Amino acid sequence: MKLINKKGSSVSRSSHNKKLFHKPGRDFLTSLGFTGPGFAGVLIFFIAPFAVVVYYSFTRGVLDHTFTGMQNYSNVVHNSAFQLAMRNTFKFTIAAVPLAVVLSLFLALLLEQKMFGKSQWRTFFLSPIMVPIASTILVWQVLFHSGGVINDFIAIFGVDKIDWLKSEYCLVVIVILFLWKNLGYNMILFMAALNNIPKTLLEAADVEGASAIHKFVHIKLRYLSPTILFVAILSIINSFKVFREIYLLSGDYPYDGLYMLQHFMNNMFRTLDYQRLSAAAVILALIMIGIIALLFVVENKFGKDIEG
Repeated sequence: MKLINKKGSSVSRSSHNKKLFHKPGRDFLTSLGFTGPGFAGVLIFFIAPFAVVVYYSFTRGVLDHTFTGMQNYSNVVHNSAFQLAMRNTFKFTIAAVPLAVVLSLFLALLLEQKMFGKSQWRTFFLSPIMVPIASTILVWQVLFHSGGVINDFIAIFGVDKIDWLKSEYCLVVIVILFLWKNLGYNMILFMAALNNIPKTLLEAADVEGASAIHKFVHIKLRYLSPTILFVAILSIINSFKVFREIYLLSGDYPYDGLYMLQHFMNNMFRTLDYQRLSAAAVILALIMIGIIALLFVVENKFGKDIEG
């Protein structure tokens, strides 16, 4: 069967169909060529190892592949060290993540205003990113050691010395360290998002006499919702990685208030207890997926862009 093309000449239906599907197929192969190596890397180095971890969490041992059901998960959940690590990790996350989001947003809003030395302040808050973590730990040891600068300062006022890393204040020290390392980067993300808010909306709100609070809640906050979600997820991930700082400060077995999930899994690895290690890793992954999914639901419900 013949078809008439735009130039008036006839072409067969088969050749027309080939031309019709040639470009989509070529585009698919082109996109596969660009994304294929990246996907292969994710598959080999992330998905496949995690699948092995899930498999080990249901077996009796590395050499004994007998299926044990949920026994490994039960052993982990009822383990007192795991319960302590879970409790401390969530206490830290609940305290540090909201502070990281709120304070970085506050700093971004502050530096958005016309003020003296704005670029210097930006550099000051970004500088912790460039400092190696080992150097940061040395500074914290000088400040919060039992014979450190902070104790020397409070001794002037007659306050007894505090062993900061082995007392009820230990979590405060780590939260301050976490904020010091992460506020600058989060602040830059918020500043970029604030810069992308349509100026016409803000000008229209000014013309209509809207207050600063009204503009923040009904315009800025709504447009910032995707960035708030991203910063919250990034801060949650970083809060679960705070193990390296605590490890450098206090070693494998820190004060009970600083014993985190990463300590538990690291110690399971040292004793070659791969089954409990795998079960703990799967539980942690499921918890993080649940928290992130909840954040997406909240952002999708309350973070809609302004229409009209």
